[in-house]
Amino acid sequence: MLNWLQEVDNYLKYLQNIKSASPHTLRSYRADLLQIFDESSYKIGESDILSHIRSRQAKWSDLSPATRNRKAAALKSFFNWLYSRGEISKEISPQIICPKVPQKIPHFLSPDEALSILKSYPPELSLDELYDKTLFSLLYGSGLRVSEACQLGWKQVDFSGRRLLVTRKGQKDQWVPTPKLTQNLLKKLQSTMKSKSFIWGDQPLSTRKAYEIVRQRGVKAQLLKPLHPHALRHSFATHLLTSGADLRTLQELLGHNSLAATQKYTHITTHELARMMESHHPLGGETKNSK
Repeated sequence: MLNWLQEVDNYLKYLQNIKSASPHTLRSYRADLLQIFDESSYKIGESDILSHIRSRQAKWSDLSPATRNRKAAALKSFFNWLYSRGEISKEISPQIICPKVPQKIPHFLSPDEALSILKSYPPELSLDELYDKTLFSLLYGSGLRVSEACQLGWKQVDFSGRRLLVTRKGQKDQWVPTPKLTQNLLKKLQSTMKSKSFIWGDQPLSTRKAYEIVRQRGVKAQLLKPLHPHALRHSFATHLLTSGADLRTLQELLGHNSLAATQKYTHITTHELARMMESHHPLGGETKNSK
């Protein structure tokens, strides 16, 4: 009979040491799996484990579909790992139900809103404003995740190739191109930070501070909705796609492991194109004008 709690510990070590899972992923998986398995789990045989799981899952009924889906995905991954190692004789993961989660359309800026942010910076930048504008250009100009931008060191900047060596999810390094504006801002920043390890100074920029910098910039640009770093990354993807970039190229630029993660932007662009047609096509206001 399996010691389920010990197997959870072994699985988490596998995720950490072999799959190079992030600390956030490890914390989430540990919390989700320990809601199913505890010290009494050693009494449960393989034939009874599915009914045990469903009894524990019943306690998740008040959680959002997205949270329940994440927890079920952790369970599926755990049982797939056990089956691949021969620790269990039957595949259990197909019998674990993941609730369908409605796909949310991420918030993104219009091109005019993105330009209004750029125009909100003065011609001559103070050091704080230089930090601010550099962060904006990394998120919107190269589509970096906020954690990727905050961790950037000078060793990762290739000025001659106009690119950055970014550490993606799963600790994978990838070269990412940068626009000319970003390179110019980095060069200005380097002139004051030559002896520093990170582009922000001696230490990485905290993500909390990055969120606040971006939020305040949205206020200064007089945007109607609060601005956050993810909106800039979503805007990078959306504006590239509406300008003709293909999904595979976008997948590479965003550092997505699967094309499915990138395909959500097709929903965004379809919605945006419909909105633009409604606003600008001669027949767009037909219903409104006929009243």
